[in-house]
Amino acid sequence: MERYKLIKEVGDGTFGSVWRAINKQSGEIVAIKKMKKKYHSWEECVNLREVKSLRKMNHSNIVKLKEVIRESDILYLVFEYMECNLYQLMKKRETLFSDDEVRNWCFQVFQGLAYMHQRGYFHRDLKPENILVTKGIIKISDFGLVREISSQPPYTEYVSTRWYRAPEVLLQSFLYSSKVDMWAMGAIMAELFTLRPLFPGSSEADEIYKICSVIGSPTTESWADGLKLARDINYQFPQLATADLSVLIPSRSDDAIDLIKSLCSWDPCKRPTAAEALQHPFFQSCFYIPPSLRTRPVTRTPPSVGISGAVDRQTVKRYSGALPNSKLTNNFSSMKLHPSLAPAVQRKLDMAKEDGIKNKKSTKTTQQSKYQPPGKASPSKHFCQCSWFIIIVVTFIV
Repeated sequence: MERYKLIKEVGDGTFGSVWRAINKQSGEIVAIKKMKKKYHSWEECVNLREVKSLRKMNHSNIVKLKEVIRESDILYLVFEYMECNLYQLMKKRETLFSDDEVRNWCFQVFQGLAYMHQRGYFHRDLKPENILVTKGIIKISDFGLVREISSQPPYTEYVSTRWYRAPEVLLQSFLYSSKVDMWAMGAIMAELFTLRPLFPGSSEADEIYKICSVIGSPTTESWADGLKLARDINYQFPQLATADLSVLIPSRSDDAIDLIKSLCSWDPCKRPTAAEALQHPFFQSCFYIPPSLRTRPVTRTPPSVGISGAVDRQTVKRYSGALPNSKLTNNFSSMKLHPSLAPAVQRKLDMAKEDGIKNKKSTKTTQQSKYQPPGKASPSKHFCQCSWFIIIVVTFIV
């Protein structure tokens, strides 16, 4: 650690704190996660799922683990440094993001997820805080709850922040799969469009109530396995009709609404894979990268920032205080209107497992379109580009 100088603590979680630091030799700014648990052997360090998974993955949309250091039984994980996360971006936003901004960000996340799932891992804790941003480049971070797809169940009952937790996990299933990441992305995508969480439940039971109020109560046709899971824990779904997503997420394309609906399906089998999501019509202006070609990082040029509408949003606040592992009951803690229709919503997250990286800034930038602050004009049409694809075409022509 003598090669690094700690500058400022930028995050503190259950498992560790995150510091902005500088490499004294190269001058590179990095993020260093200092783990709170003591590690008495190197084998114990390298066998951590977060370390094992990140050492096997190398993708432009997954945060890079640069170094693992154990010193005086303290474990330090050195990561590339990013400017901020999606939650921070939403928190300071005064107008809604454009379709092109959301399209570009989500396309990058799905590319990272497709690569991750293909490599045999699923994240289990996707949320805006764990999706980092620098100059329009997106990277998935915080792999503390990552799991191997090939590992045998039962899996951990409590995973992910409640607002982005898939219903099969809420109903205490031990047989969930990588489709929990797809559910989380549906909720995140909707939140990017509205700047409000789609399912802001205050408890597990209230979370299911919020889900039912948006996508309707499950039926034998829509999710027979879910009804069985509910019976197994003596839980009864509230009977609610499906809401119109185009009303809850107004002024958005039919393709965007369709993708969110498919991602937020009760039945995990009906949710698209990350590779399938990349081929959805919503991403028709983005160039699709087949899984077989995702073995090397691909840098994409994000579209310039556009502003769609001038709708002011309520400031979203966040505080801790969740009750993990609480059992479901039939007493719903909230019967309020959907957050998109309410005057304001406080952001209450399960932060027990968060090691969020905050206020990040990178000294290394790629040749990307810079993020334009609100109020600047932008082109009316944008395209996701692929540098290596252009090189191949030019070579072919020559």
